[in-house]
Amino acid sequence: MRIRAVNTNTSNPSNCPNYKIAMKKIVVASRNPVKVEAVRSGFQRIFPDETFEVEGVAVPSGVSDQPMTDSETLQGAKTRAENARAARPDAAYWVGVEGGCDYLADELVAFAWVQLIGKQGTGNARTAMFRLPKKIQDLIEAGYELGDADDLVFGKTNSKQESGAVGLLSGDVITRATCYEHAVILALFPFKNRDLYQ
Repeated sequence: MRIRAVNTNTSNPSNCPNYKIAMKKIVVASRNPVKVEAVRSGFQRIFPDETFEVEGVAVPSGVSDQPMTDSETLQGAKTRAENARAARPDAAYWVGVEGGCDYLADELVAFAWVQLIGKQGTGNARTAMFRLPKKIQDLIEAGYELGDADDLVFGKTNSKQESGAVGLLSGDVITRATCYEHAVILALFPFKNRDLYQ
């Protein structure tokens, strides 16, 4: 999957027909269109005057299909980003996005980690977390992945490639893509403010 993000800033010389655009390539460690779009949108919002080509590649996370701790979820995002770099070493950035769950007391919460690797450093950030309904918690504890549990409870098909649990529970006020996008933006702080993060 490839998405080209075009700079529409008319004050930038890159919009002139004879100006050669220096396009930066981003490799997302997943072919899930929600993750690819979230990364594209996050980069474009932080760097509106730059032009990106975004490609999704299928790589292993090195963790369970449904991570059940914060640390396992972060490790999955890191491993995805590293494997994406190994698969496409010619890129400028490699991004791993891993969704997971953990417990607050006896209640299951959901969130995701974003791990970003660039040629000049790294960044990571976690999304907001939210409590899952008991029906979904019970299914996950029985061995289902969150996306599959969502489909059973809400009568959906492949919701993890659409609005996800957060979209289903919020009525799409917040979707999986927008939730991930904010974490991508937060993970880019060291690249946006290089002098402060050295």
